[in-house]
Amino acid sequence: LTELADEGADPEDQDEYRALNIFWVPPEARWPHLKAQAKQATIGRLVDDAMAAIERDNPALKGVLPKDYARPALDKTRLGQLIDLISNIKVGDEEARSKDVLGRIYEYFLGEFARTEGSKGGEFYTPASIVRLLTEVIEPFHGRILDPACGSGGMFVQSARFVAEHQKNPAAELAICGVEKTDETGRLCRLNLAVHALEGDIRHGGNVNTYYDDPHSATGQFDFVLANPPFNVNAVDKERLKDMVGPGRRFPFGLPKPDNANYLWIQLFYYALNATGR
Repeated sequence: LTELADEGADPEDQDEYRALNIFWVPPEARWPHLKAQAKQATIGRLVDDAMAAIERDNPALKGVLPKDYARPALDKTRLGQLIDLISNIKVGDEEARSKDVLGRIYEYFLGEFARTEGSKGGEFYTPASIVRLLTEVIEPFHGRILDPACGSGGMFVQSARFVAEHQKNPAAELAICGVEKTDETGRLCRLNLAVHALEGDIRHGGNVNTYYDDPHSATGQFDFVLANPPFNVNAVDKERLKDMVGPGRRFPFGLPKPDNANYLWIQLFYYALNATGR
């Protein structure tokens, strides 16, 4: 708000924020409003209303944010105390934004959540060190990038950091596309993109399954495929894949005889890449 006002722009014009690829937060959803009401018994409902207002004004976040803070089982006193505690963390000033503090907090909690889940955590989270290594190998400077097992979106965030480290604007350089079979995880991914000022076309939940579905019509469309797919998956229904086998199709080199999907993933990557893709 302050920066836009200093530049002579209207700080309440939603289009000014969208032009900078920043999602718009309506007045009733802003932190000062919630902080001022933190000790009220209605704080749960106010937080839910704030989530609904953000989704209303930002179509990319529709259906992403949780709206269950008013539930009776949630201690509203503790919720208010948490809001007060978070109010002491600087996330909005220039220094915090330059260090992407909000985005890194989100990533920290994703990592801690994955840690508590044990082996199941790998379904939605790849350790940052591995993601960075993969990104440095692939070098996604510019173009369309696909992660067909995108989890919570770490590959996209790190790709954007790679572009930024080379003094370019990630939002202008990368077109992000992802597929995630688990709806809850897909929503985590969309929110992860939003807090990093990124946009992407993430297809998730419902009947979307990368083995059987191609929601992005991926054939030869992508400059990069960057993914950490689930390894050694068995019980893939090969009968459903028979019509996708052959030259120019999703599985151009045939189906593997062993009950293991690793070779399927390799072919899906190959199928999605253009002639110079990596």
